[in-house]
Amino acid sequence: MSKADKDERPSYEDARAELVEVVQQLEAGGTTLEESLALWERGEKLATICQDWLDGARAKLDAVLADGEDSPDQ
Repeated sequence: MSKADKDERPSYEDARAELVEVVQQLEAGGTTLEESLALWERGEKLATICQDWLDGARAKLDAVLADGEDSPDQ
């Protein structure tokens, strides 16, 4: 991932907050089919971003736990 990609990727918290807004807009209705599809697509992208953040955090946690198991002190 290039530096530009990282700069454009929102934080987990920002992506989650925007995803909540998208879901609220979809639930409220009153949008055209085209607008609803655009919101849905944005929601899918935001959900993927959130999942990527969570997967990265899980990988880091697993690495730390595995490193702790390899420690002779334990």
